[in-house]
Amino acid sequence: MLLSLAAIVVGLALLVWSADQFVDSATTIARHLGVSSLIIGITIVGFGTSAPEILVSVIAVLEGTPNLAIGNALGSNIANIGLILGVTAILAVVPIDRTILKREYPLLLIATAVMVWCLFDLKLDFVDGIMLLTLLIIMLWYMIDIHRKNGIPIADSNDAEEQGETMSLNAAIGWVVLGLIILVGSSKLLVWGATNIAIALGVSDLIIGLTIVAIGTSLPELAASISSLKKGHTDLAVGNVIGSNLFNSLAVIGIPAMLTSFTIDETVLYRDLPVVAGLTFLFFGLSRFPLGVKHQLTRIKGFLLLACFVIYQIYLYYEVITTTA
Repeated sequence: MLLSLAAIVVGLALLVWSADQFVDSATTIARHLGVSSLIIGITIVGFGTSAPEILVSVIAVLEGTPNLAIGNALGSNIANIGLILGVTAILAVVPIDRTILKREYPLLLIATAVMVWCLFDLKLDFVDGIMLLTLLIIMLWYMIDIHRKNGIPIADSNDAEEQGETMSLNAAIGWVVLGLIILVGSSKLLVWGATNIAIALGVSDLIIGLTIVAIGTSLPELAASISSLKKGHTDLAVGNVIGSNLFNSLAVIGIPAMLTSFTIDETVLYRDLPVVAGLTFLFFGLSRFPLGVKHQLTRIKGFLLLACFVIYQIYLYYEVITTTA
């Protein structure tokens, strides 16, 4: 048990560190090759912050624990809205651009609806994977096209630019390779530790995925939001969460489905999917209302989002206690 706990802690730490290195190095390579910050922001940074979830889910499915993968994806979406946005709004009021509610949020709503539809029959296969990834590509193309036409900057990463000035192309390539290797290794370590604990405690892989793994793999998004808060860019936290949840709903579930077909625990339908959908709608409602005032997430709204996340976690804990008693 102690070895498995150590594997989870070390795996999560390496996962967060290697994902950060991957994003910074990949951004540096893109800048060396003359790729615009627009493309970097939508693709590399978006993929990089979701890389832990993607790799954990792929390895979980390949190692025969698909419910851990699904729990990871759904739990990360729940943590992003309830935990990350909630904490960020509690620390500072988060302003929300009207264009996000009109353009990016509908994309998140569509992605969530398609994900629910694919999971509704409790089976995922190659067709589902193709559908989800195709939708992701279309949405990425749409966002790049819209932002290019409107001249709206996507990535304003001063840290990445500073690193790009000091890191050579060869060094960046080396860090990307090393980052990917550590990402894969730490993902395997995390899945191994989580699976062992689930077996030892008699807890389902789904519960472990929804709690320990999901919160752990959401740490890059939490770090990004806190960093944005420190730099005074509180509005970036919203874009970070929307982008991450798009990748979680379409790529984190779609990529494993393309690799192999698998079935899903039926509790996902009546317990976890409603929470994902409910928090997604609640996020929009809190951002949009009250009408006639500036769109923002206040501290009270942050407490509400965080309370929803805590209540959900307590409910999961209660289920664990009752099922293992």
